[in-house]
Amino acid sequence: MHILRNTLIATALCTLTACAPKAPDTAADVATLKAEAPTWFKLYNAGDAAGVAALYAEDGVVLAPGAPAAVGRAAIQGFIASDIAASKAAGLTNTGSEVTDVGVAGDMAWVTGAYVVTDASGATVDKGKYMTIYRPANGKWPIIRDTWNSDMPPAAAPAPAPRT
Repeated sequence: MHILRNTLIATALCTLTACAPKAPDTAADVATLKAEAPTWFKLYNAGDAAGVAALYAEDGVVLAPGAPAAVGRAAIQGFIASDIAASKAAGLTNTGSEVTDVGVAGDMAWVTGAYVVTDASGATVDKGKYMTIYRPANGKWPIIRDTWNSDMPPAAAPAPAPRT
């Protein structure tokens, strides 16, 4: 009796595991996202705010440090254009130094990485990390959320004016 019961349980478990859905193969999407990660930096350094904005979904959001959220592609383009102009005026270059992680889970994906900002002499003036979230649409992976922050300490507050 125990042998029959154990055989039935083993058969049921084998059947259940055979019917379990296989995890989707995300390798191609991961490779695409990793390969496309440097595009943002290339377009930014080329001064192409429209090109950078085109990487975002219509309802995308940029959550830049020290600035209000830029919501929607038009606002993102305006923010990026202003940021590019300020960077160019200061002689800065923004480089994605490495992609640290890429993942796909269902209808969401993420890329994390590091960036380095250098001045005209090549000196590092900022470095930090970013996280970009994607949602597939029409066979592409537009950005839906994007944020970054510095690894460097904030600038020291100016000393208070002496009392006279």
